Amino acid sequence: MSGRIIFVTGGARSGKSTFAEAYVRKHAPGGALYVATAEAHDEEMQERIRLHQEDREKAHYAWDTAECPRQLPAFLSSCEGKTVLVDCLTIWLSNELLALEQEADCDERLNQAMQELVDAASEYPGTLVFVSNEVGSGVVPAYKLGRVFRDAAGRLNQQIAKRAEEVYLVTAGIPIELKKRMVEL
Repeated sequence: MSGRIIFVTGGARSGKSTFAEAYVRKHAPGGALYVATAEAHDEEMQERIRLHQEDREKAHYAWDTAECPRQLPAFLSSCEGKTVLVDCLTIWLSNELLALEQEADCDERLNQAMQELVDAASEYPGTLVFVSNEVGSGVVPAYKLGRVFRDAAGRLNQQIAKRAEEVYLVTAGIPIELKKRMVEL
């Protein structure tokens, strides 16, 4: 596998990460880099992270793990073409948004960070598997920061999916490949 983008999306607790990890194990049997974007700000998130780590250990697969809650585009340029699983884009995006939310040019800088990620992914010589939450099926958030996040996540998901060779929607643990079923108008 080289120079490919694989995009995995779905709702919360849909099985996205489980599918993405299995996909990488199948297509890169020698090992891969797992890029975790979450930060443990409270006990509940610490437990979620611990369970994800435990699941990866149980798989008996050669995962190298890197923590990258921000500056993902720059980090990817240091990965030297390895197969990389990024879990997940929406958490990375929320980290970027929260770091920028008090800045006068927040929208511009967030869009710049997103474009840098899209560019880095497009130029990456190895295989990138991105996990991201599908945000377009929910209600419109009642508060501005939530709407800014939802809209940015939707745009980022579209941009990555457009460049991806394969796009999977995972619902109730069932992955469906969407790109092959895409209708061209």
